[in-house]
Amino acid sequence: MVWIYTIASVGIVSLISLIGIFTFSIKKDNLNKILVLLVSLSAGTLMGDAFLHLIPEAYAGEGTELVSILILAGILLFFILEKVISWRHCHTLDCQDHPHAFSYMILIGDCVHNFIDGLIIGASYLASIPLGVATTLAVVFHEIPQEIGDFGSLIYGGFSKSKALMYNFIFALSAVLGAILVLALGFNSESLVNVLVPFAAGGFIYIAGSDLIPELHKHRQTKTIILQVITFIMGIILMFGLLFLE
Repeated sequence: MVWIYTIASVGIVSLISLIGIFTFSIKKDNLNKILVLLVSLSAGTLMGDAFLHLIPEAYAGEGTELVSILILAGILLFFILEKVISWRHCHTLDCQDHPHAFSYMILIGDCVHNFIDGLIIGASYLASIPLGVATTLAVVFHEIPQEIGDFGSLIYGGFSKSKALMYNFIFALSAVLGAILVLALGFNSESLVNVLVPFAAGGFIYIAGSDLIPELHKHRQTKTIILQVITFIMGIILMFGLLFLE
């Protein structure tokens, strides 16, 4: 019964990555106008998630020095990954003919985050089914705004709608892997989560600060800037509101 509840729950969480399907009915010109705002929303949710959820949770579970080191390690590794991705693509192709490196960084960050969600959901169901259901609901509400922003950022970064939807879903399936790992081994995932959470926080801070926010600075119309600030704050507020559901 625990396996059934857990796999069903992480399956639902993974399906949230397909929320971008609703944009298929939006005309290209209209979609282009809101993409930059979705990038801003994504930056806000990533920053909000890192500073309001992941980092506080990390400090609650580990010593101060180790958490700080792991956050910095996350930032460093994502920096190196982006350098490798940028070099590989721009070394062999015209840099204008393929998605920007930050699109792949978003996918990697989302993969790590969903893997952690799978670990947490699986561990919660091992404790009790009611706790597992409650954890799943919290994760679902948490994922919706972030997935909307991430999907928009992938399109803005050069992916087509169909490819953004496909890649987003494939990488979201890491939640299933995390859950299966916990259930198959039957271990308490707390120690692994304590390592991955600050690492993911560092990755989110890097993606938002080094990739998404610089993209926002390319748009200098007053109206667009105001809307960017509003959607960025909205992303943070959404993450803050989710604190009351935990």
